[in-house]
Amino acid sequence: MGFSARYVCFEGCEGESYSLDEVVYRCSNGGLLDVEHDLDALRERSPAQWKALFDERSGARTWPDRSGVWGKREWVLPEIADEHILTLGEGSSHLLPMPRYGRSLGLDHLWIKQCGHSHTGSFKDLGMTVLVSQVNRMRALGKPIVAVGCASTGDTSAAVSAYCALAEIPSVVFLPADKISVAQLVQPIANGATVLSLDTDFDGCMRLIQEVVDAYPIYLANSMNSLRLEGQKTVAIEIAQQLGWEAPEWVVVPGGNLGNVYALGKGFTMMKELGVIDRLPRLVVAQASHANPLYQAYKNGWDQYAPVTAKKTLASAIQIGDPVSIHRAIRALREHDGVVEEASEQELMDACARADRHGLFTCPHTGVALAALEKLVQRQVIGKDERVVVVSTAHGLKFTDSKVAYHSRTLDGIGSHHANPPIPLPADVDRVVAELQKAFAI
Repeated sequence: MGFSARYVCFEGCEGESYSLDEVVYRCSNGGLLDVEHDLDALRERSPAQWKALFDERSGARTWPDRSGVWGKREWVLPEIADEHILTLGEGSSHLLPMPRYGRSLGLDHLWIKQCGHSHTGSFKDLGMTVLVSQVNRMRALGKPIVAVGCASTGDTSAAVSAYCALAEIPSVVFLPADKISVAQLVQPIANGATVLSLDTDFDGCMRLIQEVVDAYPIYLANSMNSLRLEGQKTVAIEIAQQLGWEAPEWVVVPGGNLGNVYALGKGFTMMKELGVIDRLPRLVVAQASHANPLYQAYKNGWDQYAPVTAKKTLASAIQIGDPVSIHRAIRALREHDGVVEEASEQELMDACARADRHGLFTCPHTGVALAALEKLVQRQVIGKDERVVVVSTAHGLKFTDSKVAYHSRTLDGIGSHHANPPIPLPADVDRVVAELQKAFAI
């Protein structure tokens, strides 16, 4: 079938659209672009047919359909050929039921969407497979793209460098010096990216790369590029699919540059418009209190948004004071009757520790989301019997430094209320047995 998509102005500029094969990030008035699909063509298949097709592909043995993103290609990048698709097995992540953890929070139905169980350890792979595949197509069409570049607080740089390495496309990463974890820094280095460690914060890196791509043919891979969001919206489709093609009552997501919440909202809205689900979930965006411009705007009724100077937070990937997708996020929250909550450094680390005691291994950003969830349940904004999905955005193994410091009680200004440090003992059986008896109250 003749499925297609194009760029249109997010702000709704009349008569302005662009091919996805063009190197363009904003409309003529400076507004961000959005990918618009031909919904009339997509409606030529019934909701039942779409669900059956996506269910069939979720168990596929062949690539690229086996990818959780490319198994939904008609809703993502409908005109790309298989030969240009670059996949590292992204998507199809677990929707993990957590009944015991849920009960400890006062919830009957809690799931964790494990988006960090991806090739580079974060949800950024979902968008980058789409963006770099489209770059691969454009380079084959003769577009003068020398490299793909991004500003990053860590996870985006890992995804850019990995997918570009797969495609033999050069990549360039703008990182704020000394503000990301070692695990995040080593990933783009290992994948051969040109890494620029800049004496500024993420917002400064973001401003700089936007100037650079205007002066040099690097293709911008940050989430202001709406191709990224097309891959990330498949998280919403997977959540509904894994719940038997139903939307939960609530979806909670950490928010930094805020493309992710718009992508989730876009995915749920698209399913609703095509009849695949019959209602929209409510969205919660959780921000670290040290970098909370969306939360401040929400508390002020949306009309008084202003950037903030982000302070250092253990949730380093969302240490962003001037998010590119702020207006996208506000639209998604309005459409989904959304809520914004914040979490302090103490709250996010304690939430991580409590979740880990139930078998998880959470990144600090997921800790922000879980701390926000705890507050909303305590205030009865979220009801005991409502179904809640928390989107875990990265793997905890990328942030072991903060976990080690928490459990060794060496985090400045943080009380390690749930610390579980190792017990030093001599290699003596009597001492070991005595310690075990004390530990297990025998």
